[in-house]
Amino acid sequence: MNIVTRSAVAALAALSSSFAQAPAAGGRGPAAPPKLEIRQIKPNFYMVTGAGANSGVRVVPGSGIILVDGKLPGNYDALMAQIRSVTQEPIRDLIVTHHHVDHTGNNAGFLAAGVPIIAHENLNKNLTTYQTAPPIPPPATITYTTDYTVKVGNAEAKVYHFGPGHTSGDSVVFFPDLKIIMLSDVVTTGATGPLMDYASGGSALEWPKVLESILTLDFDTAIAGNGDPLTKADVATYKTKYELLLSRAKAQVAKGTPKEDLLKSIRTDDIGFNFRLNGTAIDSFIAELSK
Repeated sequence: MNIVTRSAVAALAALSSSFAQAPAAGGRGPAAPPKLEIRQIKPNFYMVTGAGANSGVRVVPGSGIILVDGKLPGNYDALMAQIRSVTQEPIRDLIVTHHHVDHTGNNAGFLAAGVPIIAHENLNKNLTTYQTAPPIPPPATITYTTDYTVKVGNAEAKVYHFGPGHTSGDSVVFFPDLKIIMLSDVVTTGATGPLMDYASGGSALEWPKVLESILTLDFDTAIAGNGDPLTKADVATYKTKYELLLSRAKAQVAKGTPKEDLLKSIRTDDIGFNFRLNGTAIDSFIAELSK
């Protein structure tokens, strides 16, 4: 396990404070007030929606909070306001589930507040080549390779990397006592479907293996990167549909369907979502399915 110790948090705090106060990209001044909402999912567990990916708030009375994902840049205060509407417990740890800015956008604010940030080691690697509006989010201070356990009081969060899917640095976060799992963008809701970030090590073929590993865990409530909570049966259904979509894509690639026609050639009306591939991602997708 590759770990940057918690003592590194203090060293990064001063640097992070400058990132936390950076203006919006393009110098357009403050954006409209974000629309965030906190809702209780189970006793001592809340989900915060809006302004980026769903955030998970695990409250451990008398000990603190384990927070999962920190929203888009500029929403640190708004996220904290939602959390403070239900608890005054301090945030002990922030787990970020991959490097995209709707999850890591307020890393700087949390580091400046002295909160350790935990992530898979590939998240930090992906940040070094991340193409997003500056500033790039600061890296995690604690990294792991396959799994990591966060303990706060009598509660724990099991953090797992089951392989590449959306990116090479995806984490899922399991709260065993509550039977809740945070899936990040390993599962998507709505019609947009799975997105393989090939530039950051994503994989269409490895993704079903990740879902298979997730389904071995004992959970009854799943929170995806967006949308409402799901059941374990919902996640299993998503895996089945994904595999069907993938098999149809493989068939089209095998028969040589031109790349400009590939996506529209894959039947999705009975699945409800499609692949989202932009730019050179379609070339990477075809290359992967041609193996």
